[in-house]
Amino acid sequence: MDAHLKLLADASLQVSAAEEAAGEGNFQVARDAIDQAVVGLAALREAWPAMSGPERQIVGAAAVPVRARLDAVTAAIPKASALSVGTPVEDPEQEAEPEAA
Repeated sequence: MDAHLKLLADASLQVSAAEEAAGEGNFQVARDAIDQAVVGLAALREAWPAMSGPERQIVGAAAVPVRARLDAVTAAIPKASALSVGTPVEDPEQEAEPEAA
């Protein structure tokens, strides 16, 4: 069970890092931390069938607030968007040979 709680603690730390980064407006760092938290929670989901009943109760109860915080910080981060949409502009100097010095 220690390994499961360690996975959950690591996921919780990543959620905390995401919350802090989002609060500072550093959304890319927040997204990266969210991705790491999602990986940790996915590992717990994979281990769920092998856990005993008491392990499931402890880990499940502890995971609920972590998942709620993860969902809240994910919803608070604006969606990434492209700076511009359009076709690239050709630069005539790009293909020109440099002038001899």
